[in-house]
Amino acid sequence: MRKITVVCVGNLKENYLKSGCDEYIKRLSKNYEIKIIEINESKPSSNNPSSSERQLIIENEGKQIIEKLKGFIICLCIEGKQYDSVSFADIIKSSYLNFDEITFVIGGSYGLSDNVKNKANCKLSFSLFTFPHQLMRLILLEQIYRANTIELKTPYHK
Repeated sequence: MRKITVVCVGNLKENYLKSGCDEYIKRLSKNYEIKIIEINESKPSSNNPSSSERQLIIENEGKQIIEKLKGFIICLCIEGKQYDSVSFADIIKSSYLNFDEITFVIGGSYGLSDNVKNKANCKLSFSLFTFPHQLMRLILLEQIYRANTIELKTPYHK
């Protein structure tokens, strides 16, 4: 069975996000072994942390993320390339030709460290918009599910 791991900073707090993620994980579990790894989100000392404190947070979270990386690594970041759903499905399908597992990485409030991004086989941007990292988990799982339906040629993707 194909493996997908999602490494993400922070945990889901809102029930609607948990329910949505659980639904897509359930749908995907027919074809994938799905694992969600949550990295503790570092808290700043104030509501307006300095740029050096933000950088320290990014680096600390990055060290924890790097320990969890396996297989084909896809980092979600604003400077990544944007794909349509069919092209995204092709990336997932083709990555399994050389790797047993895909690891997606979702950073925290301040983004991902360069050390993490440099480990990526693919840098992916879903939009020029900024999304809360908790909501991004749901969006990512839906797009992985959509990619699976594209590969299986089921009617979900229109």
